[in-house]
Amino acid sequence: MAGWDPAPSSCDCFVALPPHTAAPAVIFGKNADRPRNEVQEVLYVPAATHEPGDKVQCTYLEIEQAHRTHAVVLSRPAWLWGAEMGANEHGVCVGNEGVWTREPLGEEEALLGMDLVRLGLERGSSAREAMEVITALLERHGQGGSCKEEPVPFVYHNTFLLADRAEAWVLETAGRYWAAQRIPEGSHNISNQLSIGGDITAEHAGLRQRALSQGWWSGHGHFSFAEVFSLSQQPPRMEAAKARYRAGRELLRQHAGHITAETFMAILRDKGSGICVDSEGFRTAGSMVSVLPRDPTVPCVHFFTATPDPSRSVFKPFVFVADPKPVPQVRSPTFPEDPAKQLPRFRSAVDRRHELYRRHQAALELMERDQEQGQKLLETLRALEKQGLEGMRELLEGTVPARPQELADLFFDCVEAELKFYT
Repeated sequence: MAGWDPAPSSCDCFVALPPHTAAPAVIFGKNADRPRNEVQEVLYVPAATHEPGDKVQCTYLEIEQAHRTHAVVLSRPAWLWGAEMGANEHGVCVGNEGVWTREPLGEEEALLGMDLVRLGLERGSSAREAMEVITALLERHGQGGSCKEEPVPFVYHNTFLLADRAEAWVLETAGRYWAAQRIPEGSHNISNQLSIGGDITAEHAGLRQRALSQGWWSGHGHFSFAEVFSLSQQPPRMEAAKARYRAGRELLRQHAGHITAETFMAILRDKGSGICVDSEGFRTAGSMVSVLPRDPTVPCVHFFTATPDPSRSVFKPFVFVADPKPVPQVRSPTFPEDPAKQLPRFRSAVDRRHELYRRHQAALELMERDQEQGQKLLETLRALEKQGLEGMRELLEGTVPARPQELADLFFDCVEAELKFYT
């Protein structure tokens, strides 16, 4: 059955808010776990104004364009339009996860969950507004189509974690139906399963009637979105997600009151829990951690790896400024006859590896071939990451001023510094 691939797959999203954070900030993190050879690129898209009647071509579907789209930075599978995770200029972060529910999977091409991540970021100036954008588009256009660059369809529904400087939201979907829960404080994680019980802040207008008409709910007493819409027999990946969800929740509990960006980076690197995936079929293809200060005068900082396996990658900082320097080293090549865009799709394969991916891939091979040299390289990379973290800590604490030109070059310079260690 499409979407029930036996290979393990997973994603994990985390958010921490005061009082669980060490500083007055919201911290967001995600591992994007994808098919093992899929390339993830980091893309900056500037803000734009559009004309009435303009359209936007998403991965499969063309839809109406908004009048104004915000500047966004995205970590995305290189073959599609949307994103696994990202942030916008207003300090909004969004990540998605695959789930399988009682609602039938839509193999017909519609919006991917990853398209909805990007659309929410481009059109929402707060986490709540991004959530409302996503649910309105979901109800109008539906979700569906293959989520993997292969001829055999791989289809799932989606859950989302959205955060801004003030709050976070969990949004869970089943077909065109959805429920959302506001997270005002503390910490929260999601892992490839429905988790919203009776604490529903907002929902699809026809959600309960749908459950009633299908015989999934009696219409009386407690209504739990997770209990009503979850499959009675879960596919193996959703069963495995339960252990990851519990492990993630325990790691958040252990660090409550002291959570920093480094805490989330360590959690995303945790292979023992399964949060950092490195299996034959799937692996963590890219990772992201964002710090969203409560003080609106302090810039948000977003860290991306742009390479697989965060335990052997460098988190590099990006800060929104008016005109950030392009970073072609983390952009995949384009193809005039792209098999992801031609019908029938995915009938051939192309090499989407960008420069940083290629050089990092060679470094991973070195680490596996020569443990001593590999360990030295890893220590060097950690020192590089620490240098970036310390610089961003000074920026966030206000001990150094924000210099726009330096921030414009920041992500480029960090990528270039990493590349030098791979020569």
